[in-house]
Amino acid sequence: MVIVAGHLLVDADERAAYLESCREVVEAARATDGCLDFALTADLVDPRRVNVFERWESQEAVETFRGDGPAGDQQAAVRGGSVAEYGAVEERVLF
Repeated sequence: MVIVAGHLLVDADERAAYLESCREVVEAARATDGCLDFALTADLVDPRRVNVFERWESQEAVETFRGDGPAGDQQAAVRGGSVAEYGAVEERVLF
């Protein structure tokens, strides 16, 4: 399993528009074989922050979905952040 997690920073007054522009990406990811979860969400405390969480069955599934990466206008809106991939070996269900 692969987990992608972190955050992006966008202009506070543009965050809602940025998230709306990502709607199709989220829908496409969730419909992709190997996607277990995919979410881009507004942070409750920082008005610039967009939280990123993805869970995939395999690295191959991630790479197949990613293709060339984010659209140019979405990438241009990102001012910073930190997102990383993690290989998960085991799962312990908590809820």
